[in-house]
Amino acid sequence: MKLMPLAFVIGAAVGLSACQSLDHTQNAISTTKTPSTQAEHHDIYTQTLKNGLKVIIKQDSRAPIVMTQVWYDVGSSDEPIGKGGISHFLEHMMFKDAKGVSHDDYQRLISHFGGELNAFTSDEFTAYYESLPANQFPLALQIEANRMNNLILTAEEVATEKQVIKEERRLTTDDKPTAKAHEEFLAIALPNSPKGLPIIGSMPEIEAITVIDLQNWYNQWYAPNNATLVLVGDIDPKTALPWIEKYFGTLKPSSLPKRTPLSQPSHRGYTQANSYQNVKVPSLIMGFNVPTLGSHTIKNHTKEAHALSLLSDIADGGLSARFERHLIRKLQILNSVSIRYNMLSKSDDLFTIIATPREGVSLADAEAAILAELNAITNDQITDDELTRSRAGLLSSLVFANDSIAKQASNLGALSVLGLPLDTLDTLPKALDKVSKSDIQAVGKKYLTKDNLTTVYVLPKNTQSPSNTH
Repeated sequence: MKLMPLAFVIGAAVGLSACQSLDHTQNAISTTKTPSTQAEHHDIYTQTLKNGLKVIIKQDSRAPIVMTQVWYDVGSSDEPIGKGGISHFLEHMMFKDAKGVSHDDYQRLISHFGGELNAFTSDEFTAYYESLPANQFPLALQIEANRMNNLILTAEEVATEKQVIKEERRLTTDDKPTAKAHEEFLAIALPNSPKGLPIIGSMPEIEAITVIDLQNWYNQWYAPNNATLVLVGDIDPKTALPWIEKYFGTLKPSSLPKRTPLSQPSHRGYTQANSYQNVKVPSLIMGFNVPTLGSHTIKNHTKEAHALSLLSDIADGGLSARFERHLIRKLQILNSVSIRYNMLSKSDDLFTIIATPREGVSLADAEAAILAELNAITNDQITDDELTRSRAGLLSSLVFANDSIAKQASNLGALSVLGLPLDTLDTLPKALDKVSKSDIQAVGKKYLTKDNLTTVYVLPKNTQSPSNTH
């Protein structure tokens, strides 16, 4: 089970003595289709059941495998104050007992067929998956439908899992100085957005979550009209849909609450803060508030998101990119530098730069050099080679992603819960071709400015002031 910013043998049917409700005998179902809405996107089949469940099926027959994923449109950004981490906590509990199948039964059934399973939680969604041989895909459907409606939560199991999650927080955040600093950075850079809060929650919040809290969260969000079911692999819609109707069609929708706005005002003025951690080498985290493909409140957000992605690659797209050539090799100001920008989001987000200066270079000087390099990109010339390379770099990642059934499913599930068109990545090549050098420079001048910047200096605990990093 993971926090997100995604193997097989064919065997005979397993005995179900401990979980007789798991019936995946194919001749036991009717092929009658429940009325619903449906559409096709090239090789992608979509359908919405009467209860609101979105279904996406993509056939990829290169291997006799089916990846089944269920994406719930709920994450840490939906959590009320004081209940931070409850989405991630419930993700853990979803692997416990459900009606007719215990935790041990579930694990044993999947492993019997050589399958794999896991889950992940982000600020915007929670997803679960099983990868199984193609002739066993109904097992995954039945398991997911069962625990969507019949999860059993007990105080004893919650208390046990709470200790596991607290240890996870210690290992992934509290005992990792860079992760702890990044958590502090997000809170400063996104003060008005729930996306600035930790996905796993704070230690006091984790401790305070009760079985009643989890039951209410489950009842509120885990319903077919708040979920997307994705199947990718050696499967066709005619085979899959009767099974989907059998297991999910009778589930009841829920009344979903009003969402918390995710927008974060930009250009709030320059903010700089220090984070003192158990580190030996100082570093810095810089973040600009920028639009994504989901920033519908921002005019021209789609083209701006594409331009920001290209700008990111021009600056940090490998050994020939600007940061590597100028700041690391030529000027020798930085030891390392990287950019994080994801245009796939429900709302505006951060264009983040993480860097470590060379010995003898202050964090302030490193920050100034990075800003100067960004300024050179947005105000001076972008070469034809740089634009061609940045487009190729982004598109090559899409090609590699399509080699993985799991990644194909994850892309489709994410696009669905983010409210973006399912052909977003298919149309990306043409969209990138329409982004000009002037578009890239315009978006850089608009957003990558000091009055839109939050910077956190990550300093050793024994450091008294940033001047000591010289």
